[in-house]
Amino acid sequence: MKTLTVKVPEDLDLKLAAAAAKRGESKSDLIRTALESIVNTNEAIIPNSCLDLAKDIVGSVEGPSDLSRNKKYLKGYGQ
Repeated sequence: MKTLTVKVPEDLDLKLAAAAAKRGESKSDLIRTALESIVNTNEAIIPNSCLDLAKDIVGSVEGPSDLSRNKKYLKGYGQ
């Protein structure tokens, strides 16, 4: 298991300690449960590949496919 260090304000630490005591678990367990809940319910933070993020524009541009290797296409570029 990885270790994560987080600084919290004093009042939040007091609330966290009280909530953990009420549930009969450690603050770490309570925070892990809360983070799991956030990560599992928020689709906006699920990582995607670049291809997944750009799938609606892939193939929408026409032009030479070998720009990185064919120097004739780069002639005059940047001038």
